[in-house]
Amino acid sequence: MYVRILVLLFVTTFAAQAAFQAGIAVRVVTPDPLLPVSGGLGPSKAADRKQGELTARALVLENQGQRVAFVSVDFLGFPAVLGDRVRQRVKGIPADHILIGATHTHSAPDVYAFPDGKGGTTADLKYLDRVVEQTAAAINEAVSSLQPAALRIASGEAKGAIAYNYYAPDLYDPRVNVLQILDAKAQPIATLVNYAVHPEVIGSSRGICSPDLIGPLYDRLKERGGGVGIFMNSAQGGMVTADNRRPNGTEVNDWSECQRIGNLLADEALRVVASAPIQKDPALHVAAETVVFPVDSGPLLAIMKGSPLGYAADAEGRISTTVNLVNLGTAQILTIPGEALPNIGYYLKRKMRGQQNLLFGLTNDAFGYILTEVDWNSFQRYDYISRTCLGERTGQIFIDAALKLIAAQPAP
Repeated sequence: MYVRILVLLFVTTFAAQAAFQAGIAVRVVTPDPLLPVSGGLGPSKAADRKQGELTARALVLENQGQRVAFVSVDFLGFPAVLGDRVRQRVKGIPADHILIGATHTHSAPDVYAFPDGKGGTTADLKYLDRVVEQTAAAINEAVSSLQPAALRIASGEAKGAIAYNYYAPDLYDPRVNVLQILDAKAQPIATLVNYAVHPEVIGSSRGICSPDLIGPLYDRLKERGGGVGIFMNSAQGGMVTADNRRPNGTEVNDWSECQRIGNLLADEALRVVASAPIQKDPALHVAAETVVFPVDSGPLLAIMKGSPLGYAADAEGRISTTVNLVNLGTAQILTIPGEALPNIGYYLKRKMRGQQNLLFGLTNDAFGYILTEVDWNSFQRYDYISRTCLGERTGQIFIDAALKLIAAQPAP
């Protein structure tokens, strides 16, 4: 009876008090017929079946004239050259308030348009056109479906075998951050899960097109009453991956393991957020800053020069991207344009000023790994991630820009 009274009080005062609004929309972007899938540099691998659907998901939030879109797409990365094409098709949101992140599945078509070494590309450019159109359509639908809403925010340790660091098992962040959007009856309409993990249980070599563990995560959130799910990755570089290990030293690389991990992450996210207080009219503030990086990596330079997508560089060969800082209620959110190592993630979270601090990795761009000078090319184990990092200074340039952005904005 007491709980029913609280819900009634919430509903009757909600409309008068809540300026905060939210809308969410989903588009399926699985290719039909299927296309080869990409797990990174090198040739894509043919796929002959699918498990789960690739999607583009958009969560739009608004308060007091501020509007932001959190967008998640089921690809290895989503470079800004495609993101900007999406932004051009969106009405009602400033371009630098549209934050597009990749889940980082290793079982989806190439969207970087990697050069194939023969004057062509491993990507299907018509398919990329479709992905751009459908992602923009999801954002526009989310805008048109804005409704009065409230918010729960929580951060806590996600327990169980979900992720680990392949290079050093315990060097990863076990915390999951959760944003849950509630309607006027205090019922969840969307749950955003922010967690650091490589969704590569299946990988690119098994002939399967799949969102990997993210698909079951979404299914479980909906099944358990969390509404529409949306996943934003975090600082999962070097090499925070799905914990599909078994005590006998083997790994499980099938759909049932995607379901086990995705279900567990969803259950933990819902557990963590369940007791969080309702924020009826959370303040929203969005800031954006352009950050410039030199490109010293030979493999990444070759992609920039050989891809038909037209990656842009300035006269000195540097590339730029947008970094966002968002204050939402009691939380602060910082975007990362690639795969930052966990130590960078921990450091930035300590310097951020929210009660809950979220990092949206692989967002607005996907520039490979982000590591600092002291880690870059320092260990044999780091050879691959150093080669696929823009350069030795990438990590420090990003950290300095992030700290400056944090200091320049008000605390939540």
